[in-house]
Amino acid sequence: MMIKILIVDDEENICFTLGRFLSDEGYDVTTTGDFNTALQRINEIEFDLVFADILLKGRSGIDILKAVNKKDSNCPVVMITGVPTIETASEALRIGAFDYLSKPVLQAGLLKVTKSALRYKQLVDEKEQYKANLEAIFSSVKDALISVDKDLNIIETNSAAEKLCNFLRETSRGKSLRSMEFPCSGQCTKALEKTISSKKTVEYSQVSCGHDKNAWQVVNLTASPLLDRKGNLSGGILAIRDQTRLFRLERDMKMRHKYHNMIGKSEAIQDIFSLVDNLADVKTTVLISGESGTGKELVADALHFKGHDPQKPLVKVNCAALSENLLESELFGHVKGAFSGAFRDRIGRFEHADGGTILLDEVGEISPRMQLRLLRVLQENEFERVGDSATIKVNVRVVAATNLDLLEEVNNGRFRSDLYYRLKILEIKLPPLRKRREDIPLLVEHFIDHFNEEFDKSIESISDDISQKFMKYPWPGNIRELKHAIEHAFILCKGNVVELEHIPLEISKGNASILNPTTKEKLLETLNKVRWNKTKAAKVLNISRQSLYRKMKLYKISNS
Repeated sequence: MMIKILIVDDEENICFTLGRFLSDEGYDVTTTGDFNTALQRINEIEFDLVFADILLKGRSGIDILKAVNKKDSNCPVVMITGVPTIETASEALRIGAFDYLSKPVLQAGLLKVTKSALRYKQLVDEKEQYKANLEAIFSSVKDALISVDKDLNIIETNSAAEKLCNFLRETSRGKSLRSMEFPCSGQCTKALEKTISSKKTVEYSQVSCGHDKNAWQVVNLTASPLLDRKGNLSGGILAIRDQTRLFRLERDMKMRHKYHNMIGKSEAIQDIFSLVDNLADVKTTVLISGESGTGKELVADALHFKGHDPQKPLVKVNCAALSENLLESELFGHVKGAFSGAFRDRIGRFEHADGGTILLDEVGEISPRMQLRLLRVLQENEFERVGDSATIKVNVRVVAATNLDLLEEVNNGRFRSDLYYRLKILEIKLPPLRKRREDIPLLVEHFIDHFNEEFDKSIESISDDISQKFMKYPWPGNIRELKHAIEHAFILCKGNVVELEHIPLEISKGNASILNPTTKEKLLETLNKVRWNKTKAAKVLNISRQSLYRKMKLYKISNS
């Protein structure tokens, strides 16, 4: 692209002569002796250099200079004067002229000034392009950037710094970073001070900071020195990366290992956490299935307490622990005189749970008649107390739990298919512990913390031998059995580390089949010892409460 030069002089012979000198050098030259025409050309064409006579038939070349400067084109202006004086030259240079030439203008002097002015323009253009490129880079970078000189005065910042650090680019330039108020204990300033003094990159991770618009943030800081090719320091640049979202995600993932008293990092248990999240606010019937000891009751708790109305009642009923008549009265209540021993009206569990949740544990154990009554409640949200004809309406979320294969019970004619499908609108299947072994270390750690508090001990861990045993053992009693094993060890352990001799024999030997069978005599003996406290009896016998109830039913043992 040819270099464009404008010559403005009201002496035609000067315009011709200067124009010829410059054209011979390959420049694209425009000449004019009219002031107004010159202004028009300046507004229409991007000139690289302008020569203007100071005196233009009553007008001043100084006005030409002002017009060029106003256009802000980096175009240098060289003034031409017939009678040069110090005052004239000084005024021109003060306003922004690049140089001035005295008449008569010689070819050598003209070409020398031309090359010098064009070189100056090239340097200014390059500097502005570099600055524009730097600003574009600054603006495009998502990290907040702050550049400072050796004295920590702010040279430049980007828009990301405005948002992250809450200060404006225009008002912060030139200010000392030390005078700025940063709510992160001055870590930004410390990082730049350190990099400037050492001429080395400095990094700080997970620095907490905040301001009025964002009270809590987590950032990573990287301060680097600004060095020339010779290693001379001119300042430093600080990159601030917002890690708040990542930090929260990592924190949430760690916290997610514990979800409302349920613990685990396995894919199976994480899927259950997500499913409970999705179901918590959906008031529909949920069936929780799984082996004894897998944590079905904890899932029911989470469904209720993670819901939108956790202050509403959560009522639990163990269906396997009561006879048919007692269960009917327990669930639906009775009126005075409904049966022998009904001395007053009694509200049932469904009424107590109105507006909240009722957990029907071991629902697979209820009789056919109770199955029919329960089906009506699920369909109509209504029932009658035992011995009464008045219909009671309730708004209750039903959560059912079972360790039986209800579909198999349906196929064998022991459970109503219509009730099964009504309960199984949504099902949460809990995996046995042997299928989520990666959760065992987390559970062990949790139970150690729990029993340290309960027994006022300071046990730190289990031995490697026990860890290996735990990871290989089939855990027929699942999490409940693991908890009992840790409790057993806490009773026996006197040191800080649980050893192999402290855990139950069936686990240390790696054989679940050596558990002592529970005979009728042993069951009765245990119940009498604990004054018929079934929870304590199950713990002593190392079986689940559900297994205890089934054995009591099998042996026809009752304390009523």
